[in-house]
Amino acid sequence: MSHQPTAILLNLPAELSQALALQRAQLDFSLSEVQERQLQQLLAASPLLGRCLKLQPQILTGLLSGAPGFNAPDLSQPHTEAQAMAALRRYRNASLCQILADDLLRAQDISVALQRVSALADELINLAYQWAWQELAPQWGQPLDSNGQVMPLLILGMGKLGGGELNFSSDIDLIFVYPHNGDTSGGRRSTENQQFYTKLGQKIILLLNQVTADGFVYRVDMRLRPFGDSGPLVLSFAAFEDYYQAQGRDWERYAMLKARILNPVAPFAAELQGMLKPFVYRRYIDYSAIESLRRMKQLIEQENRRRNRVDNIKLGAGGIREVEFIIQTLQLIRGGRIPAIQQQSIFAAMQALLQEGLLDPEAEQILYHDYLWLRRVEHHLQGMDDQQTQTLPADALSQQRLVLALQASDWPALQQQINMAMMRIHQQFRLVIAQEEQTEPQELLLGRMLWDSDQSATELAEHLDWLTPADAELLMQHLQQFKADSQKRQVGPRGRELLAKLLPALLHGVEQEQAGPLVLERVLGVLRQIVSRTAYLELLFENPPALQQLIKLCGRSGWLAEHLARYPMLLDELIDPELLYQVATVADYRDRLRQQMLRVPQDDLELVMEALRQYKQAQTLRIAAADITGILPLMKVSDHLTWLAEALMDTVVELAWQQMADKYGYPAGLDAHSSKGFAVIAYGKLGGLELGYGSDLDLVFLHQCDSLAPTSGARGIDSRQFYLKLVQRILHLCTTRTTSGLLYEVDTRLRPSGNAGLLTVHVDTYGEYLRQDAWTWEHQALARTRLIYGDAAIASRFEQIRAEILAKPRDLEALRGEVRDMRQKLREHHGVASTEVKHKAGGIVDLEFISQFLVLGYGAVYPALYQYSDNIRILDAAAACGLMSLTQAQQLQQAYQQLRGSSHRQTLAPAEVAVEDLSGAEQQVRDAWQQFMLSA
Repeated sequence: MSHQPTAILLNLPAELSQALALQRAQLDFSLSEVQERQLQQLLAASPLLGRCLKLQPQILTGLLSGAPGFNAPDLSQPHTEAQAMAALRRYRNASLCQILADDLLRAQDISVALQRVSALADELINLAYQWAWQELAPQWGQPLDSNGQVMPLLILGMGKLGGGELNFSSDIDLIFVYPHNGDTSGGRRSTENQQFYTKLGQKIILLLNQVTADGFVYRVDMRLRPFGDSGPLVLSFAAFEDYYQAQGRDWERYAMLKARILNPVAPFAAELQGMLKPFVYRRYIDYSAIESLRRMKQLIEQENRRRNRVDNIKLGAGGIREVEFIIQTLQLIRGGRIPAIQQQSIFAAMQALLQEGLLDPEAEQILYHDYLWLRRVEHHLQGMDDQQTQTLPADALSQQRLVLALQASDWPALQQQINMAMMRIHQQFRLVIAQEEQTEPQELLLGRMLWDSDQSATELAEHLDWLTPADAELLMQHLQQFKADSQKRQVGPRGRELLAKLLPALLHGVEQEQAGPLVLERVLGVLRQIVSRTAYLELLFENPPALQQLIKLCGRSGWLAEHLARYPMLLDELIDPELLYQVATVADYRDRLRQQMLRVPQDDLELVMEALRQYKQAQTLRIAAADITGILPLMKVSDHLTWLAEALMDTVVELAWQQMADKYGYPAGLDAHSSKGFAVIAYGKLGGLELGYGSDLDLVFLHQCDSLAPTSGARGIDSRQFYLKLVQRILHLCTTRTTSGLLYEVDTRLRPSGNAGLLTVHVDTYGEYLRQDAWTWEHQALARTRLIYGDAAIASRFEQIRAEILAKPRDLEALRGEVRDMRQKLREHHGVASTEVKHKAGGIVDLEFISQFLVLGYGAVYPALYQYSDNIRILDAAAACGLMSLTQAQQLQQAYQQLRGSSHRQTLAPAEVAVEDLSGAEQQVRDAWQQFMLSA
């Protein structure tokens, strides 16, 4: 239907006026001049309002008058799932538009707007919950307590939803908890309560999260629940309490502080709240909260540096998050003793802290007004396009929309107002966490003179009295070359100012370490990579221990220096030396990874891959730091690198599985709660728990799928093809090169039929291949295998196959000849005269081949030989079985460790390692080779 273009009544910048004309032309409304002016004001500030009016034109009268003509949908009447989803979405969109119109046309206070957005979320979540319950109860019945009372699924709203101050366009963080286990009753079928509540939770998430033609209600994030994505979707009160008592972390205390039950059904809600209080609030004055605040703030600053976040009013210095941290820290410190400050709302908490004398009136006024101002900016930023963003726009059109919505004079004035608010907040934040700035100390004067001077390197070298004249001059040459290089780069005034402060501190640190030109050259190599990234220069300047650790690590290892230069985000790991050198446990690697992945949107594949790689790089740095300082002995270093690889592969498989399931559904006979019928077998160094820095992973993938039926999704594929695509996805996650490099090189050539074979095979096919078609060298490789991922059934089947093959009786002479032939081929491949510790005569590979020969030759008689996959314990077993003396086994173990240690040190610090005398170790191996491989 055509109509005359509507005249633009508002005085707007040309770009915004043009965009408004296009939006208005799509809406066919006949309005009075006053109404037209109002509509144009709405459309100019928010394209979202234009889109909603196009889909739901009937809401316009309410938007203009302030008296909405729509009600919440009545889902108690029969609705199909599609109808329920449409009703929720249309009500959500209309309600948010009404809130936005009241902001723009009626100057609604931001605190009221936040309350309305939160109340709307409560209403929509409860509507979805009630519909889902009605949908499931006739078939499955209802969970009842011992008194016959229906037990609800209690929904905990976390974060700003819990505090009643939800963003305009926000994810919602939820946790589902139910009172007690048991079985449902009253339906056509009965099931365990947990199964019922799980189905209920899944249905609620679907109703809210699914994107349809009407959009979505909320993006639902369940990762704050116990154990995150790997934990059950719903937990009983007992399991919930056990988790927080035994395993709750500091960050979870902060999260639970704002937890609010969105459907508080008596008496269950009071019981749940009573369980959470002791975890969140300590009975004593809890100053440890400040330390955990510092750690969490550090994590956020790391993320800001890694993602290069600028203009972020939530996460930047002085942003919304800092106000929340200040208030929550004060609550956690004193909340156990002062119940009045145990508030979920930040506004109620501020008022209570003021009344209790824990926040002085001036600070409270600054925090209150500046927080509200930033929330108002955020509200209109998100209201423009229904996007969850806290980053100020870079494009002129969006800037003009924001200026209009916030009634500012122009963009620079608005920026200035935002910057001043953030500066005041950051000052208050620094007061709370008591980070005092220090003036430049006396010992930095020499470094400043060396950095600022225009004298020649030869003249300045005289001041470096801890070095020989030649080394002193070389060090000054490195410094002056770096200065010249920096002047050619776009460093900017802040960068130059930081370099002028940082370099004197660096030179003082080099002097303290009595280090020479090589160490300075390595540190400057790192600085060259970050010289234009002032956030990292600031990190090193403001954290002297981090700079000290950088000097120390560069002094110990050229490999580490190159590693830090390649991945500057690792500098964050140097901030806390205690944490850097803290030896992790096998559980820590999984737990730290889980926490890191909680902060990453799972649907952003690029960010997921970056997070995995950054985690690996950070943990590898910690292991290397503990290694070169002697905290970890060689055998333990390999253990830690192995544990790290296992934790990462575990997460990669889970991610890949979820991505495949989202795309294709589940293989025939499986669902979200079934075991996967899938296994990852580690060969080689990972299989033998002997991983080194930069080692490849030798992997074989097995499945247990007997069905050719399609998967359960709308885009179903052959169930066996699902596993093939799963492995392809795993390899993609591991081997794609991002800015943080590869996760791991993965070698799959040890699978049945090598490169000619399928990427994944049925576990029975794998067994059949090993029995009938495998070469002797493939049986050798099997001696160094372990299952690193897989459920009990497939693990048991793999162990049966491995034991069967390794225990097979063999002709010793024939085996000896085949192993020798294979060793000769390898030697020729790497060069007969190789001087590499690994491949030379009497080297690492010779000893590994001896172990493998013993396993294959005598496994039929002595099963203990193949119980473990690492060489050290194979040699233990060989001594216990009488195949060699205990003395010889110990000598070979020591030789193996010495050879591996040398190879290992050559990787970490090739320039620092003197040529070691390995002749004794090599002779031990050669003697053993003569004894076992050349003598009958």
